[in-house]
Amino acid sequence: MKENIKGYLFISPFVVGFLAFTLIPILVSLYLSFTKYNLFSAPQWIGLENYKKMFTADPRYWQSLKVTLIYVFAGVPLRLAFALLIAAILNTASRAVGLYRSLFYLPSLIGGSVAVAIMWRNIFGDKGIINLLLELLGIPSVRWFGDPTAALWMLIFLSVWQFGSSMLIFLAGLKGIPKSYYEAASVDGANGWHKFFKITLPMLSPVILFNAVMQTIGAFMTFVPAFIISKGTGGPLDGTLLYSLYLFLQGFEFFNMGYAAAMAWIMLIIVGVLTAIIFATSKFWVHYESEGGR
Repeated sequence: MKENIKGYLFISPFVVGFLAFTLIPILVSLYLSFTKYNLFSAPQWIGLENYKKMFTADPRYWQSLKVTLIYVFAGVPLRLAFALLIAAILNTASRAVGLYRSLFYLPSLIGGSVAVAIMWRNIFGDKGIINLLLELLGIPSVRWFGDPTAALWMLIFLSVWQFGSSMLIFLAGLKGIPKSYYEAASVDGANGWHKFFKITLPMLSPVILFNAVMQTIGAFMTFVPAFIISKGTGGPLDGTLLYSLYLFLQGFEFFNMGYAAAMAWIMLIIVGVLTAIIFATSKFWVHYESEGGR
């Protein structure tokens, strides 16, 4: 009995923290999603009105969902492809490879900061370095903050630049592929492309699955870059109004906390469905040696 009490005492910090900061807030947010709540008065139960308004009477909600899906489906594949490319380049026996890994990982450490978002805004300004480079190449400059599509792609480029964490995971996966496979392929006359598509990608597919799931979830939660670059408006013309930014505006600028809670739960469902789809389709492209190639 005393041993059980000691055990409960040891796990009590986790249990208390889980209840106070995870489970109870989740349940409260679910309740608030069915209420009208402005942070200053008691919540009023309104049933499904928040969800009804979301789907039938709020065009900005659909715009935020559209912008977020474009951001996810364009940014995540580009980010993973770029991370895999850099990981393949760094998967060499070079003396300076450790330094290069650190330098390439650095953007991921500071990529979500306010300072980087401000820097990115200056880089893509009308007189920023990107437009100066375009002019040097004879390409007309782009009004990154005047065109909704260009502004969204500016955010996507920022997400691609933060590829460091995916790169390190890919690099670890590449290190785990036996060199004997490539040597046997060389004996059979395979070139670099054959080795990449017939050996590297299949052997790396579980790592690709993990990175795809984690990066998809992370992309849906992107907030700081959109907030700083658009100055908290989601402009121009709601072109950078990511879902998380609109949720923040509803909750803390318009004080529609009940509506924001409902948006959060819909986001949870969307992310859950997309994750389930990725896992469901993985049986067609993920290779596991322990399962005979399945």
